[in-house]
Amino acid sequence: MKPEATRLLAAATEVLQTEARAILDLTARIDQTFVAACQRMLDCSGHLIVTGMGKSGHIGHKIAATLASTGTPAFFVHPAEASHGDLGMIRREDLLLALSNSGETEELLRLLPVIKRLGVGLIAMTGNPHSTLARHADIHLDTSVDQEACPLGLAPTASTSAQLALGDALAIALLDARGFTAEDFARSHPGGKLGRKLLVTISDVMHAGDDLPRVGAEASLAEAIVEMTRSRLGMCAVLDPEQRLLGVVTDGDLRRHVDELGDIRSTPVVRIMTAGPRTIDASELAAKAVEVMQQHRVQGLLVTDAEQRLVGALNFQDLLQAGVV
Repeated sequence: MKPEATRLLAAATEVLQTEARAILDLTARIDQTFVAACQRMLDCSGHLIVTGMGKSGHIGHKIAATLASTGTPAFFVHPAEASHGDLGMIRREDLLLALSNSGETEELLRLLPVIKRLGVGLIAMTGNPHSTLARHADIHLDTSVDQEACPLGLAPTASTSAQLALGDALAIALLDARGFTAEDFARSHPGGKLGRKLLVTISDVMHAGDDLPRVGAEASLAEAIVEMTRSRLGMCAVLDPEQRLLGVVTDGDLRRHVDELGDIRSTPVVRIMTAGPRTIDASELAAKAVEVMQQHRVQGLLVTDAEQRLVGALNFQDLLQAGVV
């Protein structure tokens, strides 16, 4: 290995080890102060407003986004912009979470008199418990680190990792306290894959009405094949006169019985159909259909109501197109 590569790997390893130690050291500070901060956030009737300058501001953006997506109404306000009009976004019922490694960031300190006059609560997250910001906060969360991962001791690295980790700890503790569920998470992420898995139902993706491939019990195999070809679903439902499901014929059935079919125009469909096939309810999540198909190694499902009447059909391709898989 070239010396240059060895040096690169050593530097990267040292960074990860330093940042890991900084985060691990935070566990000793998960105490009653952390509990008090969580309780203030839970009791807040307004928004949790996160603020910070520079790298702490970038971390604050992410913390605010994580909180908002896990059940705690939150948004980020830039402290410099706050002094030029954005303070109007902060109301008495809100709570401020201010991030600053030094605790002496000028733009944040400039907000203190206004925040105090408004009666807005202040939680500070700093690396200096004796700083001005820490002393004026209602609650102080200590994110101090022994050293930065930067060999010059200048670039915020371990300190920002500690801020981010503690922000995640707050968000997840609040998520648990609120009883926030995966379904709740999906509702705030309707465009994501998880949202589609938890919000899309069978009725949203199934074929219905004239699109359904179906024949009566007296139909020939040829008629069933015509229906399968028309619908392109790879299956055809066999129904009784009241439209209740008797069975299903799939293209797999055709392949398995090809040597014994004879004249398909005179072969009754019931001869090779699968009686009492697996079905699913229209109100079920589409993700449930994925589970059933994978478990039983089938490519499609028929959808029935409580009386076993056919109301829909779908195949694996429908679920792929819906983004559920």
